[in-house]
Amino acid sequence: MQDGGGFEEAAAYSRAVRIGHHVAVSGTAPLENGVVLHAGDTYRQTLAALEKALAAAAELGAGREDVLRTRLLLAREADWEGAVRAHAETFAGVEPANTSYFVGGFIPDGVLVEVELDAVLREPPR
Repeated sequence: MQDGGGFEEAAAYSRAVRIGHHVAVSGTAPLENGVVLHAGDTYRQTLAALEKALAAAAELGAGREDVLRTRLLLAREADWEGAVRAHAETFAGVEPANTSYFVGGFIPDGVLVEVELDAVLREPPR
């Protein structure tokens, strides 16, 4: 699956890949048609990125309840508390393993957060 405003095509990677029971979603930014959503708002950017990452996982058969691990990558100027709050709201009751990082920055400018996730399907592959 590809959906990153041309980044996947340029770098030859996929938004999400499924091998057997495992689904991996690569770094997902809050973009729509190449435009950064919710400029300056870490909380809303995180919600948008999580929604986009979960949609990519769902296309490959993984639901929110299948998410095993998440990663929040935050720009230095990001409000980490807003990102954590968005993650908590999204994954209440699932509580996947998570690691959060501050990073030097993102392409394109204005992105405050990217999310990654891994899911493990409980049902056999079809």
